[in-house]
Amino acid sequence: MRACFSRGCAGYGFRSLPATAQAVAAFLSHEAETGRATSTIGRRLAAIRYAHKLAGVDDPTEDEAVHAVMKGIRRRGDMAVTPKAAATVDILTAMLMNVPPGLAGKRDKALLALGFAGAFRRSELVALDVADLREDAEGLRVLVRRSKTDQEGKGVEKAIPFGRFVKPVALVRDWLDSAGITEGPVFRPVSRSGRVRGPNVGAAHNIPD
Repeated sequence: MRACFSRGCAGYGFRSLPATAQAVAAFLSHEAETGRATSTIGRRLAAIRYAHKLAGVDDPTEDEAVHAVMKGIRRRGDMAVTPKAAATVDILTAMLMNVPPGLAGKRDKALLALGFAGAFRRSELVALDVADLREDAEGLRVLVRRSKTDQEGKGVEKAIPFGRFVKPVALVRDWLDSAGITEGPVFRPVSRSGRVRGPNVGAAHNIPD
């Protein structure tokens, strides 16, 4: 069975997002003890880093304790770590399952899933507008108006599939519908009282804090 970060965190009594450096270090040590290859552990560490970056929370993988654990794992002499590996589906799926319920949770799920499916930079996700989303028979078309890879400034359109496990299209639609967002920025702050900040949100969410 493939171990996942959220399951490991649950065993230690930690949260997986945002995670502490202690949780990450314990997870990596457990993976090494069960015989995981260094390359596999490296991919899972990259997945944790990627998820925290998209969520806009502090990255626990930069802590010295985590670096020390990874240094010890690399000394085992097996396969080299891939330094910039993309988030793996099993890790991301586990993290999505562990996102707290509520409107903010729906936003975070949509953010993580869309970011993973389209390999978006965080700056690109934050800049997305509802008008940049276009549904089609195969999923969703997302127009990135400004990107570091778009030297001519013409915009880049990315195709997002429905997906079998992560399901980014469904999660984005659930967030927009639940938040009552029909135009303007796609991803917006949500107050503790459940109020979506920004223009044109549903009346049900315009509740004073």
